[in-house]
Amino acid sequence: MIYLDNAATTAPSGAALAAFNEAALCYGNPSSLHEEGVAARRLVSAARTAILTALGAPDPSSVIGGSRLIFTSGGTEANNLAITGALNAKKKRGRLVISDGEHASAARCADRAEADGYEVTRIPTRGGALDLDALKAACEGGAASVVSLMLVSNETGALHDVAAAFTIARALSPNAFLHTDAVQAFCKVPFTMRSLGADAVSISAHKIRGLKGTGALYVSSEALRAKKLSPLIVGGGQEGALRSGTENVPGIAAFGAAAAEASAGRAEAYANASALLDRLRERCAEFDGRIVEPEKRSPFIAALTLPRVRSEVMLHALSQKGIAVSSGSACSSNAKRAQPSAALLAFGLTAEEADRTIRVSFGDTTMMNDIDALCDALRELVPSLQA
Repeated sequence: MIYLDNAATTAPSGAALAAFNEAALCYGNPSSLHEEGVAARRLVSAARTAILTALGAPDPSSVIGGSRLIFTSGGTEANNLAITGALNAKKKRGRLVISDGEHASAARCADRAEADGYEVTRIPTRGGALDLDALKAACEGGAASVVSLMLVSNETGALHDVAAAFTIARALSPNAFLHTDAVQAFCKVPFTMRSLGADAVSISAHKIRGLKGTGALYVSSEALRAKKLSPLIVGGGQEGALRSGTENVPGIAAFGAAAAEASAGRAEAYANASALLDRLRERCAEFDGRIVEPEKRSPFIAALTLPRVRSEVMLHALSQKGIAVSSGSACSSNAKRAQPSAALLAFGLTAEEADRTIRVSFGDTTMMNDIDALCDALRELVPSLQA
């Protein structure tokens, strides 16, 4: 299998699997006070420090007991905790500001908030850039309660200027809770907590060669002190009382190992992805393909529009040749009825163009031969599959 669907999930690294297997034998509950519990707690603390270090968080080794880094079941739960948890923490119902190209886990939070009576403003992302004038209008006079903007689009690779957006939001709505979904950016696109200016950041293990079922939400010390977040899951008070439930120690340990490894290899992986994207661009003309080009981008994700071939048809044809790509977000593939990608429509594609767009996404194990194999297959398949 030639695997070019790394934005959906990545193959676990050797370091992550080794950490998982070691932690699986440490069966104590991290909340227990006996020796086995203490051993499990140490594994969680070590992973927390490794992930905070990879995030560029201040004083990572000083964080204990769930403070600042809250482990979740994945990026979806982290986004839900950030958006819905921040709305719930507000004494008055204010305005939720998101972009119109968010991941489904954030977009559905906005839909639910709207149904519950909150005002929701969706900032345009045409061409892959946040409309900062629209953001200013949404935040003026302290109107925004929560601002949640994706850092890297999981469908187009667009790199949004979240730092500039949060500077504007902080000035106009100083009490707003500022959150970014950095799932596709973490350990891939350089950033630090200080450079973003965010109150909270969502990340996920299985996008960086960790294991599925583990994610985290970073929350700044200032936001925690101001109690800007309410828990969605209550119980025993784990993770700083913001996400109760016994921690997934093996998954968390694997997450820490994957984060350390991915952070150390970030520059090399970025350069490799850039070269792979350049090769894909070079060969697009062979099958009349066109890469969707954002104003600024991550090189790890490419949306590729094909001539007169529906993406679903092409996915099946490529899969039969042992090549794995996708059409948009894997998290939206379970919808009962196929709909044009909201992110692609927000970018500016027509519904017909969106229906002909596949997503090609790279990992640190993707090689130039993989891109050539994909392009060879597309050159063969496009003429025979055109409607």
